[in-house]
Amino acid sequence: MKAETKKFLIDSKNAIDSFLNDPAVERFISILKDARQNKKNVFVFGNGGSSATASHFVCDLLKTSIVKGKQRFRAYSLTDNVPVMTAWSNDVSYNDIFAEQLKNFLEAGDIAVAISGSGNSPNVLKGVEFAKENRAVTVGLTGNSGKLAGMVDTCVRVPSSNILLIEGAHSILLHYVTEVLREA
Repeated sequence: MKAETKKFLIDSKNAIDSFLNDPAVERFISILKDARQNKKNVFVFGNGGSSATASHFVCDLLKTSIVKGKQRFRAYSLTDNVPVMTAWSNDVSYNDIFAEQLKNFLEAGDIAVAISGSGNSPNVLKGVEFAKENRAVTVGLTGNSGKLAGMVDTCVRVPSSNILLIEGAHSILLHYVTEVLREA
């Protein structure tokens, strides 16, 4: 195995280890528990690979996190309706694909989970701006740079600038969050 490949695995392990003592992870879980209990909507969105992560996390919230005797999540992936995204992209701007969808559904107190490895995806940032303007609770998942971290109420940052590593760590983080929610 090449040294740079080993470094990727070591850096990935270190990134995952960083979640163990990150208070933002506990705040994120608490926000989701409150959303479930209070029947708030959870909107998840991301660009590129983070789009797939958003879709997968919503699947886990809607099915895998079910706990007998507890409320079920009301979760929506804004990345799953391709015709809506391409219509907004074509007719207005790709930067508006998430904000425009939130305009249809978002209510004060709902949760917006924004995922961006770079922390600078314009469509993700515009979605967060709209959510904040409309009194939603905002959570960001990102890497060690970008604007997203400074915009959201709670941010879990992967200590890396390697997009592949960041996206992998986000997936593991969200599976961990799902596992905790199953025990709650």
